[in-house]
Amino acid sequence: MEEQVNKTIQAIRPAIQADGGDIFLRGVDVATGVVTVELVGACVSCPASTVTLKAGVERILKDRVPGVTSVESVGDQVSESIVSL
Repeated sequence: MEEQVNKTIQAIRPAIQADGGDIFLRGVDVATGVVTVELVGACVSCPASTVTLKAGVERILKDRVPGVTSVESVGDQVSESIVSL
């Protein structure tokens, strides 16, 4: 599963890079189907990055890789940790 996810992200990267950002695979939880990625560059400050992540990356991964249930950004996890403190 991780290999399929990585190949799909590599196919998505040029579109994200064309807008001044980039995406890196940070983990795949095979048990839950959750893929963790890191958005960098212009994606960090872009208000549309959540839309890119959910409507773009997540949709494509769910279509192409059986078992993927959601995609989360490393930055989202950090924000949630800060909120829960």
